[in-house]
Amino acid sequence: MSINQSGWRPQMTAGDGKPAAPTATGNKALMLEEALIFEIGDTQTTGVDFTGIDAAAPASRLGGLARKAAIGLPGLAEPEAVRHYTRLSRQNYAIDLGLFPLGSCTMKHNPRLNEKMARLPGFADVHPLQPVDTVQGALEVIHQLAHWLVTLTGMTSVAMSPKAGAHGELCGILAIKAALEARGEGHRKIVLVPESAHGTNPATAAFAGFAVEDIPATADGRVDTAALIARLGPDVAGVMITNPNTCGLFERDLKTISDAVHDAGGYVYCDGANFNAIVGRVRPGDLGVDAMHINLHKTFSTPHGGGGPGSGPVVFSEALTPFAPLPFVEKQGEQFVLIEEENAGEHHAGSFGRMVAFHGQMGMFTRALTYILSHGADGLRQVAEDAVLNANYVLRSLEGTLDAPFAKAGPCMHEAIFSDANLAEGFSTLDVAKGLIDEGFHPMTVYFPLVVHGAMLVEPTETESKAALDQFVGALRSVAERAKAGDASLKTAPHFAPRARLDETQAARKPVLVWKDAPLAQAAE
Repeated sequence: MSINQSGWRPQMTAGDGKPAAPTATGNKALMLEEALIFEIGDTQTTGVDFTGIDAAAPASRLGGLARKAAIGLPGLAEPEAVRHYTRLSRQNYAIDLGLFPLGSCTMKHNPRLNEKMARLPGFADVHPLQPVDTVQGALEVIHQLAHWLVTLTGMTSVAMSPKAGAHGELCGILAIKAALEARGEGHRKIVLVPESAHGTNPATAAFAGFAVEDIPATADGRVDTAALIARLGPDVAGVMITNPNTCGLFERDLKTISDAVHDAGGYVYCDGANFNAIVGRVRPGDLGVDAMHINLHKTFSTPHGGGGPGSGPVVFSEALTPFAPLPFVEKQGEQFVLIEEENAGEHHAGSFGRMVAFHGQMGMFTRALTYILSHGADGLRQVAEDAVLNANYVLRSLEGTLDAPFAKAGPCMHEAIFSDANLAEGFSTLDVAKGLIDEGFHPMTVYFPLVVHGAMLVEPTETESKAALDQFVGALRSVAERAKAGDASLKTAPHFAPRARLDETQAARKPVLVWKDAPLAQAAE
């Protein structure tokens, strides 16, 4: 089977244009078809035989908590169970298999050194209720990491306890709310959120009790600075701005915006989810930011789901530091101490309280500090430079193939955005995404941000080689050319994946969540 000039490998056919007949097993070579676990085993058998259990069983110690009906789960032998879950795992795409081009998510390689450090005894098994003198090393890691986060951002203090990005946003907004109330301006109830901000920003502001007003974007994908400044007034608490924004562009007017917001009595919250594009190159504190969360699991190792929970420390300006949450780690002499309460006149005298019961995600702190120390200042700067270089390489390599609405606005940052504007009539972003699956790639982020019709947001990250990028670009160019040429086979892609294309609307509105042979009430138990 040859490759045509566009690089597309046509699917195997039976000679009449129809797909080749399926195999007897449903397997596609080593991509094994796997039934539901309910279809493999049955509820009447188990993988282990027990004899004489009724006669020899001791009296139950469960009291009234003993199960009153059959559990309804299938019984499998150990080899059956192991094979079932191993086969399912092979149907999942992972960053250790190939490039993961999700825009806005930073799915990059996770250095194994960081994992090794996080698994060291004393870090991996540390407990939040241990006596302070038994966790001095863990507290020192938190303290050192806090120092470097403040240094890299040019801010005054940092709250380490927020668990991830949106949690960090809430932390920052609650600090802003506390600061306004402390100066008797609790009447400021409006938060301005640009169209180019992350979708969690308006949700966070609303959750904290603020009303949200939208600020439009300009034709080049950035905040309409004039419109934002015109809306400032005595009812505005502040602005939530994402920089670099969701169009993959740097907000060049952020310092101007910050100065105007401060002059109007408000505060500036910056969504730092895209910090990997500017780390070591730009300090948000120099741009007038008052609070910003940092997704440790994105910028400093362990991207989404790559090894555990997220972590979203929030850095604060001098103006907001007194209102930051507790606890925090402080070095007193040679001892590291966890500060749980503050009194008047101390660092966090106006603290709004706590975000969580304890002090954060130890595994993520260890990974992030390892990442920072192993890269050094020059290495962190190169992280940003390579992330931006790779994204611009993808953007320019697809010139003339896919529409890039902001290509004329100058270089992008860490991600490149395309649209479905030049596809053949009847073809959409979804068809391109499904076609990429057949090419062996997880699709890019689709239909986000909303400011671009049929958006395709690609973030190659800094850890991909030129060879990997060339392979991805070739695959995306191939699928896009097919969509522009009206290749009908794309409408039913993917053809080679474990599952064909779903009716996603029906799947979302009428999901089948219960095994059909199990009564609903029993399944719920």
